[in-house]
Amino acid sequence: MLTGVAWALLLLGFWLWGREITDGPAAGSAPTTGDMAAVGRPFGAPLPPAHQPLSPAEPRKVEIPSLGIAAPVVGRGLDASGAVDPPPYEMPHSVGWFRTGTRPGAEGAALFVGHVDTATRPAVFYGLSSARPGEIVRVTRTDGSVAEFTIDDVQVVPRERFDARKVYGQRQAHRAELRLITCGGTFDRAAGAYTANVVVSAYLTGTSGPHARGV
Repeated sequence: MLTGVAWALLLLGFWLWGREITDGPAAGSAPTTGDMAAVGRPFGAPLPPAHQPLSPAEPRKVEIPSLGIAAPVVGRGLDASGAVDPPPYEMPHSVGWFRTGTRPGAEGAALFVGHVDTATRPAVFYGLSSARPGEIVRVTRTDGSVAEFTIDDVQVVPRERFDARKVYGQRQAHRAELRLITCGGTFDRAAGAYTANVVVSAYLTGTSGPHARGV
């Protein structure tokens, strides 16, 4: 019973997080790829096999070379309402990592979140909706290793259809996965929030560095 209650509370927190990161002061509209639309990879282009999960280590930096993203990672917890805190608006070019969840490279789905913009300028994940399957995400970790992930799915999830279990849950058992999340859709001035979330999913396909090893 206690396990079930804890899981329910965690999902509630994740659902609130999904709503929280779409609430922002921006006056414009965020990039979008469609309504709950997955962006497919070119026909016949296979994705690489999954790499064995790594020993746990905390993230320090995240890079998406194809999008020109290179940002420090800051650990984030839950706020007073039970939702995961995104980075503060004073840190628009930092990426938040849910520090009590999975460490990137370890088995499970590690959760990263970043703002799409502020009231005056684009933020770290402004171009995230332009990501495509097959592109690379690199996470530098505190043990000196670099975990390399391959994007396999890009979706824009409307707020009213946000399902925490689907968005944050592990897609395949025994695999190290990554979720990168920001605002999407358009900015609803009446609600003071964006209408959707951009959700980029990736999985571990390689590693480098002196401490890169499987478990």
